[in-house]
Amino acid sequence: MVVVSLLPAARMLAADPVDEVDQLARDWVKLRVENTQIDTAWRSERGLLEATLAAEQERAKSLEDKRDLDRARAAQTREELDGLAAKNRSAAADLKTDEARLKALTAQLLALRPNLPPRLADALALTYRSLATADLPLGERMQLAMNVLNRCAQFDRVVTAGEDVLTLEGESGAKSLDVIYWGLSQGYAIDRSTHQAWLGRPGAGGWRWEPAPDAYARVAQLLDIARDRADPAFVVVPAQVTRALPESANP
Repeated sequence: MVVVSLLPAARMLAADPVDEVDQLARDWVKLRVENTQIDTAWRSERGLLEATLAAEQERAKSLEDKRDLDRARAAQTREELDGLAAKNRSAAADLKTDEARLKALTAQLLALRPNLPPRLADALALTYRSLATADLPLGERMQLAMNVLNRCAQFDRVVTAGEDVLTLEGESGAKSLDVIYWGLSQGYAIDRSTHQAWLGRPGAGGWRWEPAPDAYARVAQLLDIARDRADPAFVVVPAQVTRALPESANP
């Protein structure tokens, strides 16, 4: 009985130190291996993470540079747009001013028409009809106005001779007469069948023909010279210079 009861205790005393040392050694080795594996994995992952971090930092720097460039471009674009908007406002104001001036010029040209020599007024009839249109586009109105001004300037620089069909005050109807115009300010007409002469000029009521019975021979001589039917010579004819427009119609 004594021997049997002591055997387990002796066995325990004999086995514990060795087993514990062995287990500790096993645990230490296991921990060492795990630590080495973790350290190796960490070193490997660290390199990948550092490379990834560097790439992300480079990408972030590139995006920041792109953002700054976009901001600079946006600021420049806004500045250009503001400049264009200011130019547009200035151009719109100038356009309104030009439109008002052109309308005033149109009104003056329309007021001038009755005072033009009949030949020129008839030649500009279609242009004047278009110019009187209220809703005419600005560009077209400018073109028509320049056409009237150029034709008037051209007519005013030359002596024009020919035949016109005129309705004269005191006459029974229209008749064909020999005429000669000295620019815009003076005109003469004669009826060779009746030896009558008229002096034409602009006035308050428009272009008017007034009888000039003493001027027939001299006006006929002027016409002959203008048509190369007579030698050049100095010819004295009646003349009177008047304003083509009343004072209120001039700028």
